[in-house]
Amino acid sequence: MKNYYRVMLGPKSMYVNEALKDGFIGADFGIETDLSNKLHDNWRTFNQEFVPLYLTKFPDKTKIAAGLACGALWTVGKGILNGDIVLCPNGSGSYLVGEVAGDYSFNVNEVLPHRRNVKWSSNVIERADMSVSLQYSAGSI
Repeated sequence: MKNYYRVMLGPKSMYVNEALKDGFIGADFGIETDLSNKLHDNWRTFNQEFVPLYLTKFPDKTKIAAGLACGALWTVGKGILNGDIVLCPNGSGSYLVGEVAGDYSFNVNEVLPHRRNVKWSSNVIERADMSVSLQYSAGSI
């Protein structure tokens, strides 16, 4: 069964064009390490290792913020499975639709370096076409 995820392509969707052009979703969160051998099957194990590193790099952040950031990084790298569907805000009130088509890769010196390949659909979902409950759950309201 396919799962559906809302994935931001950078703050305020600033990397939408790069992601569309190069066919990926990704995350950053300031973790500049290849996670290929560190994406444990359980996000809690991942967070035990990376929350302290995140807090060292960003000492002004709370443990909750660190846990959310590391959890999101794990989700992009491991939690989302090949074949799952991603809905990505395009920054203009609509959502891009893509199917995850590759395992985790680390792309050093690139935007959103923790990546998954995506086959983007030509379909775009307009916020106005969503039910009110879907707008709420997708963070559109």
